[in-house]
Amino acid sequence: MTAYGRSTGAVDGKNIVVEIKSVNSRYFDLSIKLPRSYSFLEDKIRSYLQSKINRGKVDFWLNIEVTENLGCHVALDTAYAESYLSALRSLRDSFDLADDISVMRVAANRDLFVVTKPEEDVEALWAEVLPLIDQALDAFSAMRLAEGTALCRDLIEKKENIRRLSDIIREKSALCVAGYREKLEGRLRQLLEGYPVTVDEQRLLTETAIFADKVAVDEELVRLSSHFAAFDEIIKSNEPVGRKLDFLVQEMNRETNTIGSKCSDAEIAHLVVDIKCEIEKIREQVQNLE
Repeated sequence: MTAYGRSTGAVDGKNIVVEIKSVNSRYFDLSIKLPRSYSFLEDKIRSYLQSKINRGKVDFWLNIEVTENLGCHVALDTAYAESYLSALRSLRDSFDLADDISVMRVAANRDLFVVTKPEEDVEALWAEVLPLIDQALDAFSAMRLAEGTALCRDLIEKKENIRRLSDIIREKSALCVAGYREKLEGRLRQLLEGYPVTVDEQRLLTETAIFADKVAVDEELVRLSSHFAAFDEIIKSNEPVGRKLDFLVQEMNRETNTIGSKCSDAEIAHLVVDIKCEIEKIREQVQNLE
């Protein structure tokens, strides 16, 4: 699901900014961007976010700006500087170049300086960053919850439409067998008209029973109904439901395909197509649901 969360804070001489955003994805795909000097936090952040988010393409961004001198010290590597300047003068004299050697131009060579800073306390820094991650996650989760709620309403509406269509199939399926018997009897009487032969009622019942068994979809409709009940239970859960619903939709589609293969009535065939269209819409939506 799509969502965005952001938090900022000033902690112990640092300005910290956390951003989390996600777009729809069937799986959990996490990308983390950190300042290079704080890359040691990546494993902790990854592990923490994996425990909070189950699905989506998630981008996490952390920026830490040091606003106070926390014991960093910059010193000049004098020996390197002397050698570097000597090389520059030699280059100038050897090729008769303009002398534009200045402090700022020379300082552009960062190898002239030795930067020392106290060793970072990983746990202390994590303790500073974690509350801001939680704040960003709260805003992020609120957006996902709002979208998920709307998505669930849409899924329930589509499921109820499938239930309505399956009820119509149940009614028409029963009428289909009765209609087959009437058509068969009418056809036989038409063919036997003028002959001293009567319709064998027992054989007629047998043929009707064979047809009824061939086109019977009661078992499939019962299983489909049980899937509706399971759908209702899953959708009410406070746990991640996306993958469970994904599997359930596959089972609903399987039962619908079986009904379609058995039906011989054009109206039922059209109803089956309508159900499959609704199932496909649900399947696409479930991919976005955590």
